[in-house]
Amino acid sequence: MKQRASKEEIIAAIKEVPLLSPSASQLLQLSANSDHDISEVVDIVKCDAALTARVLKIVNSVAYGLVHEVTTIERAVGYLGERMVAGIALGDSASALFHKELEGYDGPKSELWNHDLRTAIAAREIAKQSKQPLSPDLAFTAGILHAVGKAVLSDFLQQTANDVLTSIDGHEVTDYLAGEREILGIDHTEAGYELARNWELPESLQCAIRYHHRPAEAPPEYQHLAYAVHLGCIVAMMCGSQSSDSLQYHLDQNYINFIDLTSEQLALVMLEVNETFGTMHNAMTDT
Repeated sequence: MKQRASKEEIIAAIKEVPLLSPSASQLLQLSANSDHDISEVVDIVKCDAALTARVLKIVNSVAYGLVHEVTTIERAVGYLGERMVAGIALGDSASALFHKELEGYDGPKSELWNHDLRTAIAAREIAKQSKQPLSPDLAFTAGILHAVGKAVLSDFLQQTANDVLTSIDGHEVTDYLAGEREILGIDHTEAGYELARNWELPESLQCAIRYHHRPAEAPPEYQHLAYAVHLGCIVAMMCGSQSSDSLQYHLDQNYINFIDLTSEQLALVMLEVNETFGTMHNAMTDT
């Protein structure tokens, strides 16, 4: 395959991506710190009028079916949970990225957000089976962010998605990551990592993005998180994906050294993804 764009061009494009809102950035920082209080989440939301209105609208939506209207942020955060509030802030702040049409991956509008949300739900459940203490909320947030690099690479991969698949079928490259690198000199995990650095995300989230397809290469302190997102991404693809790269990545069999997941537990994770995705998706898109 002939390289269509240079890595330098793509890095330059990444630097042009707008920064996250202060509220989203602060909530992501909190999610990576286990030593915080829910009141800190409430305070961040209260200082953002638009986010306050959005959170209250979602918690009072038909998706949650509450009998009594919720009128305070304290109660809203209590009902929704920290991870959902962080997801709302992130989804709104980077809406143009998450909901764009992924033409370079033959993915329809909002496919990236749908995949990321499924991955987040799966990673949260998988984190509970980690052989080392791992915050399910951190795994959820990492899942939401893990594939954000695709939003950048998609513009550079237009008209070439079939080339990548043809190369995989012809054994010219080993998987979709290798195909991206062959064409662009960079893959979506590296692009996402560069974007995460520009956004000044916590190191744990940067590493989850960078190594979610290569968890064995993650720094030791973040390997359990990387494996949780790695498995979550594959589960999300199994539960439903409309992009050309679906299930075109390798499963790292060494996950068994980090995650204690039986086939029965995997089935339960998939069930949770299918059940929870609908509620979260409807709440966040139908308001």
